[in-house]
Amino acid sequence: MNYYMDRTGSYSGSGSGIGTNRLLGKSFLWMFIGMIVSGGAAWFTYSSGVWVPIFASGMFNVLLIAELVAVILFTFLFRRLPAAMVTFLYLLYALINGVTLSCVFVVYELGSIVLLFGVAALAFGALGLIGYNSKKDMTGWGIYLFVFLIAAVVIETLNLVLFRSDFTQLLINAGVLTLFFAITIYDVNKLKNTQNYGYYDVSKAHIYFAMQLYLDFIVIFLRLLALFGKQKS
Repeated sequence: MNYYMDRTGSYSGSGSGIGTNRLLGKSFLWMFIGMIVSGGAAWFTYSSGVWVPIFASGMFNVLLIAELVAVILFTFLFRRLPAAMVTFLYLLYALINGVTLSCVFVVYELGSIVLLFGVAALAFGALGLIGYNSKKDMTGWGIYLFVFLIAAVVIETLNLVLFRSDFTQLLINAGVLTLFFAITIYDVNKLKNTQNYGYYDVSKAHIYFAMQLYLDFIVIFLRLLALFGKQKS
C-alpha cells in the first residue's frame, strides 16, 4: 500500500485549459471511481476467502511491489503517457490496492471500519473545503510537505525495522494523520489554482489529481483505523 507521490509542485503540460470547476469535478469523480474499485476489490478478496492464499503464499509482498511500480510509472511517466494508459495505471493501482486493503477486514471489526470510513470522509470533505475556499495560494507548501513526508517514511521504517516501539508507532500515526490533513488542504488548493501555472493536458490532468486525492483519503482512513480502530479479538 504505497501512498506517496511527488508533492513539490503543480502539474503542468501541453494542451489547452479547461475551467477550474470542471477539472475539480472530474478529479473528484475519478477519485470516487478509484475508491469504488478499491472497495469492491477489498470486499471481494475478503468475503471470498481469496485473501488466505494471498497472505499464506507471500503474494501480498508481490502486490505491494506491484503497487510501488504502478505509482512510480504513474508519477514519472505521466507527462509522456497517453491519457488511456494513465487512466489504466490509476485503475490498476486502485485494483491492486483494494486487494491489499482486504487485510483491513481481517484485522478490524466491520462496524469500526464503517464508522471510521465515515469520519475520514467527513474530515476529507472539510479539509477539501478549506483548501478550496482559501484565498491564499499554497503552492509554496509543497517542498515543506514533501520533506516532512520523507522524514515520516524514514522514521516509520526505522521504527518497524529497529525500534519496534508501539508508543513510537502511535506518535507516528498521529503525526502522519496530521501531515495528510495539511496535504489534503494543499492538494485541493493546488487543484483550484492549477490554471495559474499555464496549460495542462485536458485529457488526463483530472487523473493526476484524482490519484493524489485518492491517496490522501486512503492515508487518512488507514491512520484513523490504526489510531482508533477496534481490532477483532
